[in-house]
Amino acid sequence: MVDIDQLAAQLEKYNTAYRKGRPLVADSVYDGLVEQLRRLAPLHSFLRQVEPETFTGRVQVRHPMPMLSTEKAYTPEKLARFIARVQKEAQAIGEDAVDFIVTPKLDGLAGRDDGQVLASRGNGLTGYDITSAFEKGVVPIGDRGQGLGEIVVVQSYFMSHLAGKFEHPRNMVVGIVSSDTLNQDAGKALADGAVHFVPYKQVKRWQGDGQTLMGQLETVIRQMEQNVDYPMDGIVVDVENQRIRDAMGATTHHYRWQIAVKRKGETAVTEVEGVQWQVGRTGNITPVLVVQPVSLSGATIRRVTAHHAGMLAKLQIGPGARIEIIRSGEVIPKLEKVLAPARQVALPEACPACSRDLNWRGDFLRCSHLDCPAQTEQRLVHWFRTLGNADWFGIKTVQKLVAAGYDTLEKIYAMTGEDFEVIGFGPVQSHNLFQALGQSREKPVEDWRFLAALGVPDLGVGDSRKLLQHAGLASLNQLDAQQISAIDGFGEITSQSVVQGLAEVKATLDHLLTLGFNLAHTPLASDANQTDSPLSGKCIVFTGKMARGSRDDMAAVARRLGANVQSTVSRKTDYLVCGEKVGPSKLDKARRLGIRILSEAEFDQLVGGPPPAQMPRNDQSGEREGVP
Repeated sequence: MVDIDQLAAQLEKYNTAYRKGRPLVADSVYDGLVEQLRRLAPLHSFLRQVEPETFTGRVQVRHPMPMLSTEKAYTPEKLARFIARVQKEAQAIGEDAVDFIVTPKLDGLAGRDDGQVLASRGNGLTGYDITSAFEKGVVPIGDRGQGLGEIVVVQSYFMSHLAGKFEHPRNMVVGIVSSDTLNQDAGKALADGAVHFVPYKQVKRWQGDGQTLMGQLETVIRQMEQNVDYPMDGIVVDVENQRIRDAMGATTHHYRWQIAVKRKGETAVTEVEGVQWQVGRTGNITPVLVVQPVSLSGATIRRVTAHHAGMLAKLQIGPGARIEIIRSGEVIPKLEKVLAPARQVALPEACPACSRDLNWRGDFLRCSHLDCPAQTEQRLVHWFRTLGNADWFGIKTVQKLVAAGYDTLEKIYAMTGEDFEVIGFGPVQSHNLFQALGQSREKPVEDWRFLAALGVPDLGVGDSRKLLQHAGLASLNQLDAQQISAIDGFGEITSQSVVQGLAEVKATLDHLLTLGFNLAHTPLASDANQTDSPLSGKCIVFTGKMARGSRDDMAAVARRLGANVQSTVSRKTDYLVCGEKVGPSKLDKARRLGIRILSEAEFDQLVGGPPPAQMPRNDQSGEREGVP
C-alpha cells in the first residue's frame, strides 16, 4: 500500500529540485507521481495548491488573484463535457452566444508582468520578484506590462544549439532566472535573443463556438504545433465571455471556465487484484484499484483511479474484473472501461482512518466524523496552504501537532514557542512556527482567501469571493440556502452544502475573527449597486500599459463603483480604457461596435482621480488567470 504522506514528501523534494533547475527525475516521472497522488488522495493538500516554487533571496510578491493550475482533458469527450457545462451556465445567466479562445499551452516558467515587477508564480498566491530576468537579456515580447505570460526559449534555437546540454528547455529557463552566474550556453542564448517572456495576450489564438471547435479540434492543435516556435504542452481553451467566467468561478485548484487539452494516451488491458481506500479532507472515501502490473507507455502500472464508490457499485469493479486502462498524456493511469465485471463488489463499511461508520453523499462514501484524524490533518494543512502567508506548517508538522492534541486552529493559534518545544520541536523550529502564526495574522490577506482556507465543501476561492460580495464574514451564517442559490454560480444542492459547512465552521470562524487577522474586505455588491457613479452597471475593458497605475488597481476602482470588468471587448462593453501601446484588434472592434474609448486621463476624470498606489488587490483582474 502506498504511503500517501511519503509520496507527497517525495513530490515536494522533486518539485524543489525542479524549480531550482536541477531536476532529480524526468518530467514524465514527476507528472506520473502527481497523478498517482491524485488517484490515491484527490483532496490531498499538495494537489489543492499550485506546486510551490522558491527563489531564494528574492522579494515575495502577492498576486492580485491566484495563478491557479488548469483542469486537463485528454479526450475529445471530456472537452465536449466542458463545453456543455459552459453552455449550461451561459443559458442560466441569459447569455445566448458562447465563444471560446484557444491558445497554445506554453511549457516554460510562468509569471506576471505589471510593467514594474515580473513576479513568478510561486505557490499560486505569492510569487517572487524575478524582474532581473529582463536585465539578464530575456526579451519581453510586445513590451512590458501585459500581465500573465511565460518565460520560454525559442524551440528551434534550443534544438539547434542546446539540445543535449539541458534536459528540457524549461530547466534552462529556471537556471537563468534563479542563478546570479549564468553558464556559457545560457548566456549565449540570452545574447542571441532566444529567451522570451511571452504574454498570453501575444500568442497565436483561435476563436469560435463550441461546435466548430469540436469539429476542427485536431486541425487547431496541429496548426498551433506547426506555427508556434516555443515548447508546447497541448492547448488551453478559455471561455471568452467575462460574465460567464464570473458565474463559473473557480475551485481551489483551477478555474472552471478554462481547460487544457492534451492528446489521448495508450491503452492496455489488465485485471483488478484489490481495492484500497483513502480518506480526503472533506471525508470522501476514494477507491484506488490495485491491478496486475502492466506496461503502458514505457511505465509499469500497478494502481488505477476509480473516482468514487458509486463507480465500483455501478460498473461491478472488484477483484477479478478485467478492465481497459489509459495512460493519458503518457503519464496518467486511469480507468477507460470495464471489459468483464467482478463477481463480487465489496464496499467499506467503516472509515479506514477512524474505523467509524460511513454514509453516502451522491456517489461518494463519506466519513462524516469531523474528528477523524485523516480529515483533521488535511483541514489544517489546507488552512495554511490556502492562506498563503505563513510557512513551516507542512503535513509532517501538522501530523505531529495533531498527535499531541493540537487538532484545531483555536488550539494552534493559542500555542507559544515553549508549547512547540514541549511536544518535540527544536528551539529554532519552535521559534519559526510561533513567528509564522503571528505573521499569518499580521500580513494582509483577502477575506475571500481567509474564508476559502476554512475548507468548507463546495466553497473554493472563486465562490468565496462571490459569496462575500453579498455578506460579510461575520454575517455569513445568517444566509440560508435559498439566498445563496440566488447568487450566480451557486446551485440548490451546492447552496445547501455551503450552509451546512458554514454552520460546522462557525465557532472556528468566530474565534479566528477575534484574533485580529489583517483582512482586506470584499466590497458588497449592494454597496456598488447603490453607488452614484457613471460606472454603475457598466461593462469596462482595460488595455495597454498605464502611466500612473496598474490595470489591476484601475479595475479595483471600477468594481467598487459598480462596474463589470471584462477581459475582452464585446457587444456588452460600454467603455474601453486605453493606455500606451494598445494593439489594433481591440481598438478596431471597439470602434466597429460603437464603444466609447477613454484614455487613462479620461478614466481618472470620470471616476474622480487616479487609483491609490497601494490599493488592496482583492479583486480579479479579468485576464486569463490559469497557468499552463
